[in-house]
Amino acid sequence: MKKVVWGLVILLVILHQDIWFWDDSRLVFGFIPITLLYHSGISLSAGIVWYLATIYAWPVDSDSVPSQEGEEA
Repeated sequence: MKKVVWGLVILLVILHQDIWFWDDSRLVFGFIPITLLYHSGISLSAGIVWYLATIYAWPVDSDSVPSQEGEEA
């Protein structure tokens, strides 16, 4: 699953470069520019991918602090 998360991150990086909407002045729902809607979708997708990364790709022992001998907690 870790490779899938990395693949999604790379896909988001590629999709973030939206050269296909630069000159498009269409409005979605009559008021929101297509580029703004596209970037809103990218932002929501990035949040979902980050959630998946914390669940499936986060290192298990990264939150624990190694204790030193002779030191009380």
